[in-house]
Amino acid sequence: MEDVSVVGGGIAGLALAACLDPERFRVVVHERREEPPPVETSLAMWPEAQRALARAGILPGIRQAGSGFGGMALRNEAGDVLLSARPSGVIGVSRADLLKQLAAALPAAVVRAYGPVASLPLPGLVVGADGVHSIVRRSVWGGRTNARLTPYLALRGVIDGTVPPGGGGEYWGHGQLFGIAPASRGRTYWYASYRSDLGPAGVDVDQALAITRARFSRHTDAIDRVLTAAAPEQTLAQRVWTVPYPGSYQRDGAVLVGDAAHGMTPNLGRGACEALVDAVTLADLLNTRPLPDALRSYNRRRLLRSQVLRVASSAMARLALAEKGQPLRDGILRLAHKPGAAAAAER
Repeated sequence: MEDVSVVGGGIAGLALAACLDPERFRVVVHERREEPPPVETSLAMWPEAQRALARAGILPGIRQAGSGFGGMALRNEAGDVLLSARPSGVIGVSRADLLKQLAAALPAAVVRAYGPVASLPLPGLVVGADGVHSIVRRSVWGGRTNARLTPYLALRGVIDGTVPPGGGGEYWGHGQLFGIAPASRGRTYWYASYRSDLGPAGVDVDQALAITRARFSRHTDAIDRVLTAAAPEQTLAQRVWTVPYPGSYQRDGAVLVGDAAHGMTPNLGRGACEALVDAVTLADLLNTRPLPDALRSYNRRRLLRSQVLRVASSAMARLALAEKGQPLRDGILRLAHKPGAAAAAER
């Protein structure tokens, strides 16, 4: 039996522990707190993430608990459609439901230890699944990989009721964006982002929500309806942090997964998906190969792809939250939306 100490009981940590072979590994998951997340948020599960959920044995339950995304629209701040798409097979699921089902999939032998991890070392292979402010990454990789603060504030929440008719999608304005999407059980998930000096820690949710209402007031009826229904106790307000390129995801008996490895802005909606793929990829390699070979193979498979997505997400954030050149940006998006635009570009 080999020891694996998983630091972090979020999506990546639980998925890894659920997929490791209990006949080969003694797994301890170290979690800061026992309570579930206080505010519900929604996550998009793309096909790659769904394959990882199937590997963990919970895809049927996630499909049952989740909701379809249907058509997606990119709009200007007045609500006019700039670009539309119909993503195939994407499932929306609440973070709370996902964590609950991952926890239920843990083998009986997995130990869950509650309380902060103050320092390393821990027994066996140490897995940093502890988010953008990872103690594992800071301890093993050093201060150059400390999380970096962006200028953006992000608010997220779920309200009762379905998406307002004709109001779903993401609205890009002058240095700000607002999103409205279906959530599970007939509710609506919303999010907003803009530059802010609030925080960086302990952002006052009431203040952030008041600022958001003032910034987006009278843009569209759909946004007004959502923000009228939004309540502070059902809203999460955080500054956005990212993780710089660490050079490698494995070093000195430690390995990084999820946001600890490649914490990115939320603009591509891929953070949770990539965390699941990280976890399942690492688990399958550890289950079938000697430890050094498994870690090297994991690094080769996951480093480049996840770092490309991290960079692309940051680029998308700069485009969506640009404070100059909105008419040009929106005009290009409208051109891309016109029927036959792609064929004309090829000619």
